[in-house]
Amino acid sequence: MLLRLTQLAERYDVVVVGAGVAGLVATAELTATGASCVCLEARDRIGGRLLSVAIAGGALDLGATWFWPGERRVERLVRELGLAVHGQRTSGAALVETPEGTERLSGNPFDVPAHRFSDGAHGLAAALAGRSPAATIRVSTPVSRVEYDGRAMVVVALGERVQAEHVVLAVPPALAARSIAFHPALPDRLLGVARQTPVWMGAVAKVVAHYTYPFWRTDGLAGSAISHTGPLRELHDMSGPGGYPAALFGFVPAGSNRPAPTVDAVIGQLVRLFGPQAAAPTRVLVQDWSAESYTSPPGVESLNAYQFFGDPLYAQPALNGRLHWATTETAGESPGHIEGALAAAERAVTAVGAALRLSGSDKDR
Repeated sequence: MLLRLTQLAERYDVVVVGAGVAGLVATAELTATGASCVCLEARDRIGGRLLSVAIAGGALDLGATWFWPGERRVERLVRELGLAVHGQRTSGAALVETPEGTERLSGNPFDVPAHRFSDGAHGLAAALAGRSPAATIRVSTPVSRVEYDGRAMVVVALGERVQAEHVVLAVPPALAARSIAFHPALPDRLLGVARQTPVWMGAVAKVVAHYTYPFWRTDGLAGSAISHTGPLRELHDMSGPGGYPAALFGFVPAGSNRPAPTVDAVIGQLVRLFGPQAAAPTRVLVQDWSAESYTSPPGVESLNAYQFFGDPLYAQPALNGRLHWATTETAGESPGHIEGALAAAERAVTAVGAALRLSGSDKDR
């Protein structure tokens, strides 16, 4: 059961900010160690950039879609949680669209072997939330301020002040730097890196077109394309196991100066690429992540310093060792992937757990 900010205790061992996959993992694992923990999520839902729309026979992902072989943390969770997955279809011919026309390639160089969540990526978030006690996760609770008063951390959300020994920031660094006031201020170098770190998926709109059947496969097409005309710049088959539910999806650069494409423009491009059968999708969904105020700060499209993904500064807890980063952009391994979010959460949980054990042993002396 997800609750708003009501009946909070005055003090916790840990406050986790953000209920995306990293925040959910950190909350569940810290709680499992016996730490008192609360997770505060600004949105009215969990999952962050894991967002799926349920439809008959499956789900359509509007956020994260894939994970890759060898990403051991995701693979372990899939096994533990009993989630159904299937492989990304890679067979068939790919397309390249230029102002001069469309070229059909003899193979598909754009897709690589990957795994998909058969019931939508949001199923991972829901299963992770189920690992935490009821009322641990609070939605519709945006955090506006984080303080260290010399004795404890203080988190301010909706005007309420909550004390904690440690705070885990499971939101994109650029968003935290813009939307959360820190006192004392974060070190200048860390703040500078946070402000410049790109937001994974933050500067794109994801467009999904749902069809009654995967007609492109009967034409020998993979459903993959690269376009130099747009509006969709890259496209992929996002159909479920066996081709159902049938869907194509693509990405569009987005931001304050780049309005999301119209449905008519999207359908027009799909017809150019895949033929007249593409003219009648069951539905077209557009998710503009740059317009999500709890994902992307204003001007997110200008953040392109990808060398700051996994910057070593994110592995160093701030504010007297009590403020920890846990989001995919901060991971030293697989940043930008679900695996990266899990790696960042793992790092934060290890650091917080060690600090709490040390603090407990000091109190026992």
